Amino acid sequence: MSANVLSGSRNVAIVGPYLSGKTTLLESILSVTGAISRKGKVADRNTVGDSSTEARDRQMSVELNAASTDYGGIRFTFLDCPGSVEFVQETYNALIGVDAAIVVCEPDANRVLTLAPLLQFLDNWEIPHLVFINKMDRAQGNFAEILQALKGVSSRPLVLHQYPIGQGEYLTGFIDLVTEQAYQYHPGAPADPIPLPADLEDQEQAARLEMLETLADFDDHLLEELLEEINPTEDEILQDLKMELGADLIVPVFVGVAEQDFGVRPLLNALLREAPDAQSTIERRGITLEDAQAPLAQVLKTYFTPQGGKLSLVRVWQGTLTDGMTLNGIRVGGIYQLAGQQQQSIPQAPAGSIVALGRLEGIKTGDTLNTDAQLVDMLPKAERLNPVYALAIAAEKRSDEVKLSTAINKLLEEDPSLFWEQHGDTHEVILWGQGDIHLQVALDRLRRKYNLPMNTHLPQVPYKETIRKASSAIHGRYKHQTGGHGQFGDVYLDIKPLARGEGFTFKETIVGGVVPKQYIPGVEMGVREYLGHGPLGYPVVDVLVTLTNGSYHGVDSSEQAFKQAARLAMQEGMPKCEPTLLEPIVAITINVPSDFTSKVLRLLSGRRGQILGYDSKPNWRGWDQVLAHLPQAEMHTLIVELRSLTMGVGFFDWQFDHLQEVPDKVMERVLAKNGK
Repeated sequence: MSANVLSGSRNVAIVGPYLSGKTTLLESILSVTGAISRKGKVADRNTVGDSSTEARDRQMSVELNAASTDYGGIRFTFLDCPGSVEFVQETYNALIGVDAAIVVCEPDANRVLTLAPLLQFLDNWEIPHLVFINKMDRAQGNFAEILQALKGVSSRPLVLHQYPIGQGEYLTGFIDLVTEQAYQYHPGAPADPIPLPADLEDQEQAARLEMLETLADFDDHLLEELLEEINPTEDEILQDLKMELGADLIVPVFVGVAEQDFGVRPLLNALLREAPDAQSTIERRGITLEDAQAPLAQVLKTYFTPQGGKLSLVRVWQGTLTDGMTLNGIRVGGIYQLAGQQQQSIPQAPAGSIVALGRLEGIKTGDTLNTDAQLVDMLPKAERLNPVYALAIAAEKRSDEVKLSTAINKLLEEDPSLFWEQHGDTHEVILWGQGDIHLQVALDRLRRKYNLPMNTHLPQVPYKETIRKASSAIHGRYKHQTGGHGQFGDVYLDIKPLARGEGFTFKETIVGGVVPKQYIPGVEMGVREYLGHGPLGYPVVDVLVTLTNGSYHGVDSSEQAFKQAARLAMQEGMPKCEPTLLEPIVAITINVPSDFTSKVLRLLSGRRGQILGYDSKPNWRGWDQVLAHLPQAEMHTLIVELRSLTMGVGFFDWQFDHLQEVPDKVMERVLAKNGK
């Protein structure tokens, strides 16, 4: 591969919380670099990012958008990532393919906490990133408070690259702490150099010294210079910034107002000078094949477009991709440069680029692409998030049901954080995701792309039932006479409860052949069929049924007759065994900043949760993990309330743990609701 090709490209993700202004920043970057002639606005629904119908209807990013531009002789590809926590899987999938990330945030110390999970992911993957404090014309509180709050959520030291110059509440310029040159902003034009304001000299000197001292923690030569009071050169400082940013050791901080293009050019210049190039990223990630020219790519996002069909957005790590070549046994059906929903066909894609490949059927997000079938799972992928919110769905038209599974599987290719199941007990089709907006977007896509409008309702809780006491010698006789052979079966059953989790056991203690062996399987079949729908209306578990006695007719008896006799015996006996309702209990691990732990404990207690304990979350500074058992019936809106309590950053993992008797008062409500 050509190092020159790789050094001439940068792939940068734009990430940050909802409403921080990421799409506006991308629009400003494309305008400043000349990639677009007219800058759009999110409110006007005409930006390059947020290009899908679902995004524009909600005026928020709901999927990844890519756009490329040239600046300073470098080809930049920017990935505008969703900010809502409900679409964070898109962001994580994209981040594994970039060289650096711009973390966009608002100038509000109270909202800085919303960055914590994102910064943790970046540091876990050692992805170089810098912070752009946007909307500085609407700052909440003073700059020092904002910076201190940022330091509290970053595990890497922050390095202030610029110091803001303001007039009242308005941002008017900045001081470059590397060159100590002050600049004044002008709407739609580069900032002009101005003399350093005298009233900011002390703040500038203190901020610059802190920057240099942080850099000196990783550079012994710079430390010696500072101890000897030698002022380091501009080139030396920039070299330190580049090396330490590229190693994810520091987080440079920039300020601006993207809507007015303020701070965007200095941000681009920093990416040009200091951000790692594609070759550096490959070396840092240790991505190599024995054949240095062999193609190697990874899918970051899958789209299904109305015109072009399936598109796979890929990062090319090595080699050159050409139209028509075969990857993973599939022929590439076109290579495209994307700008939102616009596609430009190109003949090839060199190493270091991010492009879309057409018609890679069967290829999923995260997959490794190459010409060697033995290397399909070579590259690590972002962990798939567990679903936390569900809706039961059904096609509005019965005739559409045959198309549903195909359409949903395409949705899942586009968005791997969705999950669907045909529930065996409730017989519902259940769509799982990361929240209500997430599922509503998926349902909008089903309607718009596949003409499949859905009806939805809350999923039923998969209750089970069991018995509290035993009953013996329950008699069931089935006798039916027709014109020919009749039907005759006669059984006596004992019914006993089993320990929780033991399921169903069938035994027989027949003596003397009163029920011939060939008819006993029919008895078990009749019992099993009855247990699918017990006296309370739910599947029955944890019971032992024993066939103890019976009789037969030499001509009229059959396996089918004994099956019916067993059902009659179960219908007679089960109501006498004190049937009771069981509910599924999940084991749940809730992760929250420690300031919110007490609120989470109250939340769980209010939902009939059993708290098992809590402790510090490993490798997450200032976070706790709360372990609990929670009835599944109490889970539906848990994620909504948890996010409301924790500024959107709380999250949980869960799995089914056991069945447990429903409290009598709750059981009365459940049975009354279901007409039992």
